[in-house]
Amino acid sequence: MAERKVRKRALLGVAAVLVVPAGLIGWSIVPSNAATAPAAGNTYTLAVKKSGMCIDVPSASKDNGALLQQWGCTAGAAWQQFKLVAAGSDFLIQNVNSGRCIDVPAASTTSGQRLQQWGCASGQTNQQWRFVASGTDTYQIVNVGNGLCVSDQGASTASGASIIQETCTANSNKQFAFTLVSGGATGTFTVAADGTGTYRTVQAAIDAVGANNAGRKTITIKPGTYREIVTVPSNKPYITLQGGGDSNDDVVIVNNRSNAGGYGTSGSATLFANGKEFNATNLTISNDYGEGSQAVAANLNADRLVFDNVRFLGAQDTLLVNSGRSYVKGGYVEGTVDFIFGAGTAVFNGTKIYQKRSTGGPITAARTDAANAYGFLVYKSTITGATSNTTQLGRPWGPSAQVLFRESSLSATIKTAQPWTDMSGNTWQNARFLEYRNTGSGATTNSNRPQLSDAQAANYTPQKYLAGTDNWNPVG
Repeated sequence: MAERKVRKRALLGVAAVLVVPAGLIGWSIVPSNAATAPAAGNTYTLAVKKSGMCIDVPSASKDNGALLQQWGCTAGAAWQQFKLVAAGSDFLIQNVNSGRCIDVPAASTTSGQRLQQWGCASGQTNQQWRFVASGTDTYQIVNVGNGLCVSDQGASTASGASIIQETCTANSNKQFAFTLVSGGATGTFTVAADGTGTYRTVQAAIDAVGANNAGRKTITIKPGTYREIVTVPSNKPYITLQGGGDSNDDVVIVNNRSNAGGYGTSGSATLFANGKEFNATNLTISNDYGEGSQAVAANLNADRLVFDNVRFLGAQDTLLVNSGRSYVKGGYVEGTVDFIFGAGTAVFNGTKIYQKRSTGGPITAARTDAANAYGFLVYKSTITGATSNTTQLGRPWGPSAQVLFRESSLSATIKTAQPWTDMSGNTWQNARFLEYRNTGSGATTNSNRPQLSDAQAANYTPQKYLAGTDNWNPVG
């Protein structure tokens, strides 16, 4: 069973737009409509000029009181999209995903107060906003009730920084680009299989990027299925593939190579991510060969990779984290055997992981080097499966394999008495297999389930896994 498809909103045949931070090079990006004043009835992403990041509702929460943050802009992410609703001559700013409005808690007049979402109400000035032109094609967002401006805290450029209110100044952390999602004319895609884009295939768009590019190149992809092999070469860093649909199943990059076809396991991938700082957002990467042989969806073979709201679909050996560091935010991974595997380091944050085989099998097969303290971290994620008491958390492809399932929801699919198993002469007891504060019916503890102590857990955070020697922190 694949991840349940979400109900889609009409997009009027166009895609949401990624706002690229100042100083980076965009490529075939839909131009901002910020020169035209924001209008009631239109839907926008709201990007902080200073950081280039969008106002975001964490974890796509639909709850009253969810505190707003900034995060990298993701095409099609409804939790980053806001509809402007007329309130006299002013506006309510309503999140598309939750239906709730940007709100000043308790009508606070305190500079530095964090902003939240709350059920929209008429006549409440703590939810009413006016827009004041400031900078080039950007606006200040001013609360009608207290006259304070929306800002990112501390002029931060980091993902996860709080969205607050503070005294209005001309600083760029209080200036926002309103990028039109729907309700007016938007632009075209870099890639469209129907010929309406600049290129018909994803690979053709990547091939057009010059070697050793110094700035980010964002390739927007029109909804559709792209049956091809996609390779991001090592001499083309900073490439982003951005799905332009309403959800991550609207753009599907798929092929069906397998080990049985003579490609070898690592060579069977649909996507080869060999360029450093490659990003993918709001799309699906799939290998639909099926069961019977290793068939990789994505081979991650570079450093500082980010996958935001991406689905990885396959059976045996779905996702190969071959080397480097990768951060998977949200999204979905499915498979049957060893479907997250390899020698690299990866963090899965808030990811849905699904064991689809009725007879179960191990989720992970890490091959972590003994000198590397960190392999795979499954953090605040949800693990489910087709059947109960059949799924194992992992097995050691290498003798020093390191895997931690932390603060995740483990369903009854987990083989509770023995969730780790041996592999290729490597015993699981000699590997670095750990759990910490998991919940759910599959999260029992026993002598076969090593647990971190609270003191040890401080050294096993997403930030610690990804920091390396350059202090990379895509988590915030």
